Amino acid sequence: MQLELLNEQGQATSKVDAPDTVFARDYNEALVHQIVVAYQANARSGTRKQLTRREVHHSTKKPFRQKGTGNARAGMTSSPLWRGGGRIFPNTPDENFSQKVNKKMYRAGIATILSQLARDGRLAVVDSLTVEAPKTKLLASKFKAMGLDSVMVITDQLDDNLALASRNLHNVLVVEPRYADPLSLVFYKKVLVTKAAVEQLKEMFE
Repeated sequence: MQLELLNEQGQATSKVDAPDTVFARDYNEALVHQIVVAYQANARSGTRKQLTRREVHHSTKKPFRQKGTGNARAGMTSSPLWRGGGRIFPNTPDENFSQKVNKKMYRAGIATILSQLARDGRLAVVDSLTVEAPKTKLLASKFKAMGLDSVMVITDQLDDNLALASRNLHNVLVVEPRYADPLSLVFYKKVLVTKAAVEQLKEMFE
């Protein structure tokens, strides 16, 4: 598989050889869907709390007499059938939303996403990406010159200047290969990978 090598103006100058095992896999929609959903589920925390019929504020007085009203029998207003009553199966703060994904499946899923991005022209290679100072304006001007407005950069080494310059750009994400997650790969319009990071991705997901 050959990937486009972009210059500082965002123009393809040449091609870079990339391993087919990572950048030329067949697309598996079910696998990609599974790892993206699992990644989102594993990021959830149990912050919801609903009350059981024991915990709601209610009176223990019988709402109306047992017979002769034509209504169904009712003992107290905390019943889940009543408005303001407790929930039968309430959500609790210790609820676990995590989903298990095998390492082999996760690696195959990331490689599948990278391969599809390469086929769609959304993935390209750059020699390197650096800024002289931790200034957001410097990095923003680089991406503007390349014609990129939504970009994820996978760099072999994330220095302080690049990290500080990118953190205030809401449509830019700069990470090392080990932090490349499936949701971000799918979300950003363009993915740039440095030459050295291509080799790291090969070692991780081949």
